[in-house]
Amino acid sequence: MSANEHPLHFKHLQREESAGFDRHVQDYIQRASATGLYEIRGLGAKRRVPHFDDLVFLAASLSRYPLEGYRERCVTKTVLGTRFAKKPIQLDIPITIAGMSFGSLSANVKEALGRAATAMGTSTTTGDGGMTSEERDSSKTLVYQCLPSRYGFDPDDVRRADAIEVVIGQGAKPGGGGMLLGQKVGPRVAKMRTLPEGIDQRSACRHPDWTGPDDLAIKIQELREITDWEKPIYVKVGATRVFNDVKLAVHAGADVVVVDGMQGGTAATQTCFIEHVGIPTLAAVRQAVDALEDLNMKGKVQLIVSGGIRTGADVAKAIAMGADAVSLGQGMLMAMGCNRDVYFQDGQPISAEADYAALGTAPGFCHHCHTGKCPVGVTTQDPVLEQRLQPEWAAKHLRNYLKTLTMELTTLARACGKQDVHHLEPEDLVALTVEAAAMARLPLAGTNWIPGMQAF
Repeated sequence: MSANEHPLHFKHLQREESAGFDRHVQDYIQRASATGLYEIRGLGAKRRVPHFDDLVFLAASLSRYPLEGYRERCVTKTVLGTRFAKKPIQLDIPITIAGMSFGSLSANVKEALGRAATAMGTSTTTGDGGMTSEERDSSKTLVYQCLPSRYGFDPDDVRRADAIEVVIGQGAKPGGGGMLLGQKVGPRVAKMRTLPEGIDQRSACRHPDWTGPDDLAIKIQELREITDWEKPIYVKVGATRVFNDVKLAVHAGADVVVVDGMQGGTAATQTCFIEHVGIPTLAAVRQAVDALEDLNMKGKVQLIVSGGIRTGADVAKAIAMGADAVSLGQGMLMAMGCNRDVYFQDGQPISAEADYAALGTAPGFCHHCHTGKCPVGVTTQDPVLEQRLQPEWAAKHLRNYLKTLTMELTTLARACGKQDVHHLEPEDLVALTVEAAAMARLPLAGTNWIPGMQAF
């Protein structure tokens, strides 16, 4: 018997997976070779990268006094757009709802987002494709996006909005344009975007009427003039060269800068964008704050951070690192039932597992937003499927989610001795890994060492 035929050796090799060519890589190669196409999917990156989970708080003890949660108030009021706007946005909480388009989401979802945001005293955002009546009517505070595609862009709607967000890029696909596949371009979506029905829509990756920060300054000036300088102007960038991008946005006249990390979600884009472009949100926050401080604009220009924020702890850590507010997208969808195994009709749960199976997936694993066949009626334009999500039910769950995030945020702030969540600071945090410590520029737990800053 040769060495290669020895039973123990044979058994070991049978189950040894290649690190470079594991099952996921083999599946990718086999799919690419069979179709000649790249994969398009929804939601965000699945790879593990340094995240807010890699940070922990240093709560008060003997050297600091915590606040009593049942007797001492912790303020969550947040004001955005104080630099130039006559009417800054005033929110009850520093947690906002990210831009998600009508087209990628159903009209029922847009209405539910507006209802929940209004009930919690925060804002929601339009997304690509224009403003729907459902969203404007249900949202007390609505941010109107100006994207490269200009699909559905209407100056009258700009005036009806409470703030304007000029989108340069998204965290899930910086450098790339949006996608809305033909199966989601129904009659209403097509009319709003002036497109033929049933045809894939691929947005431009850059704005058609300007090419750089000097032109952006002119565009911001135009938007201010048509809104009589009332509305705050946000500039949103996907997290790549964050330090320079934030500086250029400020120089162009932004009131608020939104930085979207690579964990941010999308309704549809190439997987190679989602997994291989951009930097983690944790690293992006640090660079954005550095840029504002370098310009002496911290507190004058507000910073909103998005991309993979899910919990009240994530919110608290982003604010402690220097964000003024956060924005959530994927978490909102999941609060409304995304990836849930049931949907509700007349208050009764109905299994959606057969619909997930028809997509080749299962609850908890679905990223098929781009297909328009969402089993629970969230990311669809199908007139039957969209009725699986009722605005009243979804808004209630969104309110509960936002309420929970806010309670967790204030609980952590009180534990650190803060009477206002905006008093959280980097000194309240330490990192659990060398990578997170280096990216966030925080000391490794139990030490004073910040990798790359000083000797151990």
